[in-house]
Amino acid sequence: KFRLRIKPLPHDKPILNTVLFILTILSTYVTGGAWYSFATITILLSHEMGHYLMCRKYGVPATLPFFIPFPKLNPFGTMGAVIQMRGPIPNKSALFDIAAAGPLASFFLSIPAIYFGMRMSHVVPIQSSYGGMLELGDSLLFKGISFLAVGRLADDVTLVLHPLSYAGWVGLFVTALNLLPIGQLDGGHIIYSIVGRNSQKVSYIFLVAVGVLTIIYPGWGLLFVLLLFFGRRHPAPIDDYTPLDRKRRLLGIFILLIFVTCFTPIPFKF
Repeated sequence: KFRLRIKPLPHDKPILNTVLFILTILSTYVTGGAWYSFATITILLSHEMGHYLMCRKYGVPATLPFFIPFPKLNPFGTMGAVIQMRGPIPNKSALFDIAAAGPLASFFLSIPAIYFGMRMSHVVPIQSSYGGMLELGDSLLFKGISFLAVGRLADDVTLVLHPLSYAGWVGLFVTALNLLPIGQLDGGHIIYSIVGRNSQKVSYIFLVAVGVLTIIYPGWGLLFVLLLFFGRRHPAPIDDYTPLDRKRRLLGIFILLIFVTCFTPIPFKF
């Protein structure tokens, strides 16, 4: 039986955590303004705190989130946030819960951000739209929420997204990336907890898929290289034999649907 431990970790760096958090607030504010910064920070923080709280539940040593500011050099203003986990995972159920908590949190916060941001967005004639603006690719879920919020648009108009809706798009994008069933990504942890060591075969299939996608859209190149070198193997939990219960397997199917509906093969169009 694993108990909830609230003792501070010996290797936490709260000053660094705080400085990076403030810098990321500033970098996202410079990128998209107050609405975008608030929503993006909230979504990213919920994702990492989902992991963190589950780590504490199962007694897995973990740090507080380290945010990564990245102003003006990418369209997000940040490279996201990470926590560092130290120590082995006790069993597959713990592995599943720790991995799933982050994407589920960011997923459920991204949906209202997109919807209410869409309601505040502006429909403009295509010839009047801002020249040189970045055009976003649509995931299936983003398309569905857009239809619910603003309906079907005429062929001669386009939608200029409110920053809140853009933050929600970023939330879905980050959620889908993390759910790729490869190596040390959240999706890699989840698939390992479900199929065990056979997850390596799944990882290879998706690595090939990302490689093919990189040929079509070179923007995936850096991710492919990182996954190729660092994402192929997955360490086993202490108890590598006890399978997941039915409830978690069903939740795993739901998370697979999240991945399919949130993934955007071509995220940006110039």
